Amino acid sequence: MVEDLTAARQQASLPNEDLLCAWLDAAEAGERLEYHRGFLARDVDTAKPQRLPEWRRQSLMRLAARARWAAENGVVHLVQIRRGAGDFSYVAIARPKSRKVRSMIAALTLPQAA
Repeated sequence: MVEDLTAARQQASLPNEDLLCAWLDAAEAGERLEYHRGFLARDVDTAKPQRLPEWRRQSLMRLAARARWAAENGVVHLVQIRRGAGDFSYVAIARPKSRKVRSMIAALTLPQAA
């Protein structure tokens, strides 16, 4: 029962794609965001039994794809920190924002604000 409550609390506070986009907009160079804790490859795997509920797996896939997009476009560095066996922290570290990066981030966040 206590484990269920702990898992529920962790899931409620986990970042999603919208929160990552908001963080990308506001983050200063060097700031860090742990966007996932676990084993990303296993957590998004569709093999049975799934490690996460389907809604959370889909949300995590979108979050990971957005983090990857941000890294490929020079917005963040992505770092994986091993915490233990099968336990990793996935961290985005904000890079300095060029004019091009600011306009890309604005394109992400403006439609959500409307």
